[in-house]
Amino acid sequence: MDWQRLISDKRLGLEELHDSKVQIRSDFQRDYDRLIFSSPFRRLQNKTQVFPLPGSIFVHNRLTHSLEVSSVGRSMAREAWLRLAPRHAGEHGVLEHMPDIVATACLSHDLGNPPFGHSGERTISTWFTEGKGQELKPHLTLQQWSDFTSFEGNANSFRLLTHQFSGRRKGGFAMTYSTLASIVKYPWTSLSAGEKGKFGFFASEEENYRRVAAELGIPELAPGVFARHPFVYLMEAADDICYQIMDIEDAHRLRILSTDEVKSLFINFFDESARKRMERAMAHLDDPNEQVGYLRSNAIGAMVGSCAEVFADNEEALLAGEGIKPLVHLMEPCLREAYMKCAETAWQKIYNAPDVVDVDIAGNRILTYLMDSLMEAVLHPERHSSQLLLLRMPRQYEVNAEGLYERVQSVLDHLSGMTDVYALDLFRKLNGHSLPAV
Repeated sequence: MDWQRLISDKRLGLEELHDSKVQIRSDFQRDYDRLIFSSPFRRLQNKTQVFPLPGSIFVHNRLTHSLEVSSVGRSMAREAWLRLAPRHAGEHGVLEHMPDIVATACLSHDLGNPPFGHSGERTISTWFTEGKGQELKPHLTLQQWSDFTSFEGNANSFRLLTHQFSGRRKGGFAMTYSTLASIVKYPWTSLSAGEKGKFGFFASEEENYRRVAAELGIPELAPGVFARHPFVYLMEAADDICYQIMDIEDAHRLRILSTDEVKSLFINFFDESARKRMERAMAHLDDPNEQVGYLRSNAIGAMVGSCAEVFADNEEALLAGEGIKPLVHLMEPCLREAYMKCAETAWQKIYNAPDVVDVDIAGNRILTYLMDSLMEAVLHPERHSSQLLLLRMPRQYEVNAEGLYERVQSVLDHLSGMTDVYALDLFRKLNGHSLPAV
């Protein structure tokens, strides 16, 4: 692969209108702005990140998480660009677009996630393997069945951005090819997902991804398995850093972790001289939240610089399509060990905390019921109850499609686009527990 092809401002679905002339805002900046003003992005404010949506104490939701990932991704890409630029001084300056492309990819990486956090993905998958969806298996191809039983938010993000929903324009959001490739963490079909069930595009969007890969010169390493666009590694690292570090800070605000525990975790990112300097700085801060915030910002800064350096050092391997470990696993030993200690603490004390488990339980109950109800309506539209429920389905979803696979997808499109609040409200109304005000 080479940067000249990997960085392309052609737009999916609008290829015939492509104009390469220089504009005040680049097409990559337009991608970013297009997402910021979109409805799917705004809906992230009412989707759970890890902890229940905030009451009196503010914690992260999908929107604030995505904004922070985008900020970190932009900084990381800029540092990587500054390291790469001297090697490409004689070439056209396409690398200067790195920060904008990575920032947009980071902004959109969670767009396809259903409500109630990662448990929402598992609920959808298990509806097909353990619930009423089992009866659909004989009527679907192996890849279609695999798409549903390994439902993946990342693949759904690519669908949301590229699929032409009813009444919408060709190419979906009509994003640039480079932005689209940069969000696909797992550029292969569900048939190659492996034990973790991770994949990058559904069967319905495979042709779109193939078009993007062909345009950018991304090689197909095996049938249905492609090399990653190099920028994916930067987006992934920004996400890894933010969710791991910010989950720790949220746990501190919720008093799941003590101030001393968190300060101990964050101070591990630095050598002895840096620790002494930070201890002197924190002596001027009385608020424990401010002390934690100070350490957090410095820890993120250190990891951003290290990941950017790892990216630049591995440029040759990345362009050759050789898979490398996530950048956070290749940081210098001190940073890597401190990061892994945070991950270990989060697994032991955060992700199994009572409030988090309560969201998983409630989300599973709500989404399973909605899946049962909506699927029955789509699969049996002749029933009176189905006709009533279908009136609630947004017209952009293809509930009357000829194929079973497409009709099932219409339900998943609707479900994954819901916020936590909307899903709960619909659940109550379908159960007769809530009625419109009279």
